[in-house]
Amino acid sequence: MKRLCYILLLCTLPLVVQAQRIPVSTEYSLLYDFLDELANEKIIHVNSAIKPYTRDQVAALLEEASANEDKLNKRQKADLQFYLNSFSLERNTMPDNWVEWTDRQTFNLSLAEPAFHALVPYKQDRDGKEKKEKKREKAPVGIYSNQLTPENEVQQPAAFKMSIKPILGMDIYASKKGAIIKRWYGAELNMDIVNHLSIWGSLRDNSWNGEQLKDSYYPSKSYYNPYSKQGGAKLTRPTYLNNIPGVQYKEATYGGDFSDSRGGISLYSWWGSIGVQRENIAWGDAYHASNILSGHNPAVPMITLNLKPCRWFEFNYFHGWLNSNIVDSTYFYTENYKEGETKIHYRPAPKYMAANMFTFSPIRQLSFSFGNSIVYAERTPQAAYFIPIAFYKSLDHLLTKGMNIENQNSQLFFTINTRNLRHTNFYASFFIDEVNFSRLKKGNEARNPFSYLVGAKVSNWPVQNLALTFEFMRQNIACGVHSVAVTDYTSNSYNMGHYMADNSQNVFLELSYKPVRGLWLALSYTNDTKYNKYDYVRANIIEIISQKPFAEKTYMNNTLSFDAKYEIFSGCYAVINCSYNNAQGFAPYSDRIAGEDRGKYNAVVPRELKGDAWNDYQTGLSQYYLDMFCPVYLQGKNFTFMCGLSFNF
Repeated sequence: MKRLCYILLLCTLPLVVQAQRIPVSTEYSLLYDFLDELANEKIIHVNSAIKPYTRDQVAALLEEASANEDKLNKRQKADLQFYLNSFSLERNTMPDNWVEWTDRQTFNLSLAEPAFHALVPYKQDRDGKEKKEKKREKAPVGIYSNQLTPENEVQQPAAFKMSIKPILGMDIYASKKGAIIKRWYGAELNMDIVNHLSIWGSLRDNSWNGEQLKDSYYPSKSYYNPYSKQGGAKLTRPTYLNNIPGVQYKEATYGGDFSDSRGGISLYSWWGSIGVQRENIAWGDAYHASNILSGHNPAVPMITLNLKPCRWFEFNYFHGWLNSNIVDSTYFYTENYKEGETKIHYRPAPKYMAANMFTFSPIRQLSFSFGNSIVYAERTPQAAYFIPIAFYKSLDHLLTKGMNIENQNSQLFFTINTRNLRHTNFYASFFIDEVNFSRLKKGNEARNPFSYLVGAKVSNWPVQNLALTFEFMRQNIACGVHSVAVTDYTSNSYNMGHYMADNSQNVFLELSYKPVRGLWLALSYTNDTKYNKYDYVRANIIEIISQKPFAEKTYMNNTLSFDAKYEIFSGCYAVINCSYNNAQGFAPYSDRIAGEDRGKYNAVVPRELKGDAWNDYQTGLSQYYLDMFCPVYLQGKNFTFMCGLSFNF
């Protein structure tokens, strides 16, 4: 058996070339925006419904754009050359940097950009020099190869590539309420070994600090506790409706500390890859926030599979280990705490997710995707959900219906994206949490829990370097929630879809301009509106989803923002943000139904209130929702200024 495994490995290694599947963080917004701009110009074709992109994928797209450089304007050409240099290792060359110590062949140590790069040739003679005879290998048409060489031939990649980069950054927020400082530091390592194995990892230690975040700042009485048991009022929290990435905080009374360790290992071929990783992923076309998988929640460990055997088809799958944040009272261990005394430590309930996405591109610049997922809570991972190409709802019925027990939580999703009209990108994403066709009949007041997002972006028309983006999202009642809390569509209690969660609406409008290489200026408007808040109560769910969605506002935040970003050198960002926001809470006037969350006012009948009683109800319930959905620092009317500098995010 061992000999057979060796033979199979040796047979497959010659096929495993042309790529390194190391993800590019979606926080690298200028790069992603540039690739999107090239796609809108019909210079490249990219599956923007699946992010993050990989470094080899980005390098191939840049090479493709380089072959059409005559179609680019002056600023785009400068951006292209900048990013080609940033992805030099993927192109089997060393990058050029400002201040460097290097032998220009096998290693590069630079101070600006601060990094170490190493590249070992595929074959060397005894003197350490690369042999003149360079193997060439046919590259499949339409995969990630650059397709520039005669007859689609590309040079054999280097045998070993490595980069080490420090991570350092600070953002300072200031308003009339005070200042908040966010700082982070760490390092990242990327390696590609013998042309078939990629290994990468990074660690970021983060901290929020400021008077507004201290325990001592807040009064002891509050309708809704905006800070956790660890202390401090955070800027991000599972109930907060903002686009700040969610985190799991460590103990701190002065603000918030958290660490973020990401990484993975991937075995790849020209037609796909399989790996184990912990990364933030985003599924669904969106510029502001996706309603399928937004990457808003903390990253989760997962097994991943990617297949791209031809130009017009791509398949993606993952099985993830989610964090339920729910204690299982039957799952614990004991600690010898003191002499003669033991202590019980309860463990979180296990929670998992499996998801797949099929993407078809029948013609260039047109893509549509569909897939499904399931969030389940078994004591151990269920083998059936490791089947990549499966309809998980059907498998769930097979596993649970025979015993007449509660099934797991499954979802469907669809996307479509077209860039066939030059300069434009039209897209839409649909997320279906539950389908009952009888609810589509006329006269049935119950509505299926689903979400839709539509948007458009126009770039470089009618003015060069100018872009206009519009995005609209609506999500029905009970979409993404479940009566069994451990199976709802969350991880670390953060919604994995759009940050606005169910019964909500989001409008995003942005005008951006790129005057020179690396500089991005944008003026944006965001409207976040949350309507009646309902808990998923199984016995009352039909009544709950029969309520009119988007009926009564409980929270609204309007934000007008100006952003400036400049990439000084690769991965080094200087950022400035000036924003005005107005966050308000509102008290519903209608009678409450079972399952609606109105805090301590659940028993109050609004139409029976008069005078001061009505004013107290409005004030108290409005503040309850405001504390629930918005950090104290951003409540009411605020003018906030932020500036920051970062190396490698």
